[in-house]
Amino acid sequence: MKMSESIKELATALSKAQAEMAGARKDANNPAFNSKYADLASVWDAARPSLSKNGLSVAQFTVPTEANEVLVETILMHASGEWMSGIIAIPVAKDNAHGYGSALTYARRYALAAAVGIAPEDDDGNKAADAPPTRPQPERKTPAGSARGVATAAFDALEPGEQESLRSKAQYVQELYAAKGIVDAVNALHDLNLDNEGKLAMWSLFDSEFRSTIKREEERRKPKLVEVA
Repeated sequence: MKMSESIKELATALSKAQAEMAGARKDANNPAFNSKYADLASVWDAARPSLSKNGLSVAQFTVPTEANEVLVETILMHASGEWMSGIIAIPVAKDNAHGYGSALTYARRYALAAAVGIAPEDDDGNKAADAPPTRPQPERKTPAGSARGVATAAFDALEPGEQESLRSKAQYVQELYAAKGIVDAVNALHDLNLDNEGKLAMWSLFDSEFRSTIKREEERRKPKLVEVA
């Protein structure tokens, strides 16, 4: 992260803005997982009024790179001239205009939300708070020796920052699947270049249906043996 020599006025203004901001509405549909998420427009809608009111603005620019990824620099600025910035890198699932566009939108959304402190509204939590009490259900534990149990243990062994990074990457893959299909989603998984531990830990973040879909696509890609008479 980079910043101006002083961010005193920026920090004060951002504190006031964050006190006024609501969560970003989950208006975009993810049909593959029957869920909603806050898209880029929702994050901007949640942030823009409070930022403008307190003399804050945000600019986002792409950064040149030779890797198969999109780099976006997000600059948070104050009317005083103070500023701070950071760069996010997102792998490109497919080497075409749409692939780069999807990665760019994803990078802008997460970078903006992180810069100003916006989080999606907890719709599920709000519904749960309003719902009538239910009987306690017995805790269901994943067997430690099962494939899912091993994957969960691998994820739990990561540092908190590594876990958050992996969650973001897993969500990116899932959203790509919802928008473009399993071929692009598996391409994105490969482009992440995770080591074996990382792959195992990410596996714990996918539901059984999505894992099965990935397995089928991976099997389809395996070279077929041709018998020679």
